[in-house]
Amino acid sequence: MPSMNRLVIAGTGSGSGKTTMTLGLMSALKARGCIVQGFKCGPDYIDPAYHTAVTGRPSRNLDSWMLGEEAVREVFARGSEGADISIIEGAMGMYDGKSPLSDEGSAAHISHILGAPVLLVVNVQSMARSAAAIVKGFQCLSADARIAGVIANCAGSEGHYRLVKEAIEHECGVPVVGYLKREARIAIPERHLGLVPAIERGELDGFLAGLGELIAQHVDLDRLMEIAACGPVDYRPKLFRQRAPSRGIRIAVAKDPAFHFYYPENLELLEAHGAELVYFSPLAGEKVPETAHGLYIGGGFPEEFAERLAGLEQVKASVRERIEAGMPTLAECGGFMYLTEAIRDTEGRSYPMVGLLKGEVAMQPKLAALGYREIVGTADNFLLGDGRTARGHEFHYSAFQPGSGVNPPPAYVTQGRQGTKTEGFATPNLVAGYTHIHFGSNPGLVESWIDACEKFRGRL
Repeated sequence: MPSMNRLVIAGTGSGSGKTTMTLGLMSALKARGCIVQGFKCGPDYIDPAYHTAVTGRPSRNLDSWMLGEEAVREVFARGSEGADISIIEGAMGMYDGKSPLSDEGSAAHISHILGAPVLLVVNVQSMARSAAAIVKGFQCLSADARIAGVIANCAGSEGHYRLVKEAIEHECGVPVVGYLKREARIAIPERHLGLVPAIERGELDGFLAGLGELIAQHVDLDRLMEIAACGPVDYRPKLFRQRAPSRGIRIAVAKDPAFHFYYPENLELLEAHGAELVYFSPLAGEKVPETAHGLYIGGGFPEEFAERLAGLEQVKASVRERIEAGMPTLAECGGFMYLTEAIRDTEGRSYPMVGLLKGEVAMQPKLAALGYREIVGTADNFLLGDGRTARGHEFHYSAFQPGSGVNPPPAYVTQGRQGTKTEGFATPNLVAGYTHIHFGSNPGLVESWIDACEKFRGRL
């Protein structure tokens, strides 16, 4: 089994600079000729898009709450194949995860599961010896803390950096491997609206290359590679025990800048269970492929392309007609928004969508929902069925406003930090709602989907 060099880039909190450091390190190492694999702790789609742009390899999510420890090891090992080093970006602060009372779902937990050393990013602005107290606190919170190095962000000068470095190394016993100056603070391009189109057009290439050059000037990459040197990750296949033979089932997947939030493992699990994926772009005017037996419309930014989507009548008709004909369909978040009667922007303009679900989604100026979701299927949910569970998350700036018509019953009951609620809509062949489901939390839903597609094919 090959070595899997790895490093968790954790921060003291959101805004500490870990995304800047992660992207810069990826770019600098790639410029050195390294094959770099990116990972993201937690249920994030935005940062992995940046990772993929830098490394040229699909970035993957490592989420110990949604997947469990064994599956995290499997996802990491599969994703790291062929890479010289894996860079794992944390979320929020190093210890922030599912609960304030445990490390579950945090970067610290991922570090523990993978035996991966942590490089802690610390914003050292306006401090010197106090930076050592911050690092010491992170070391002492958990007996299993694997902090193996520190990067100082927002240093006032090289002299300031050396004061911080001396204090941390003396008090904490870990090396400080580099820094970025405060005046060199990098303004990462917009991380929500328009991100994917900008990446696909190559508009960020120069920014990412420049960031890599800056990191290479101020970070000891040789020392970093020494810290990252690790042995293999031992795991027992759980999600991908074996690959099923083709079942002749084709599932159409909407994939373009409007619909692009998919966990790679979700798509790979469909293929591993015998389905063929056929990609199409609603935004480019492509209708649901005639040869498809199932339909998957993931999340993304349909609100950013609402006017364009609204004008593509033939595309909307193909989606509506295939679902009405019984095609087994999963529509998540942006996909769910697309199936409603309209998307209304923050200025009150309304754009007609597919119209299968009665009501519209209205964009909100603030985040409408964020967090993990434990979901329990309802009797009408063809993927999960009554009482079967899975895990996922919500992240959206819109709210569904029911219309005058009658909608299908809820797709699931969800449990989050704000309590329990019903969510989404389900018919015998449609599951639609805001929740992004990770199929790895219950691969049985993949079998249910393909079985339903086989039945649909038999009626054609």
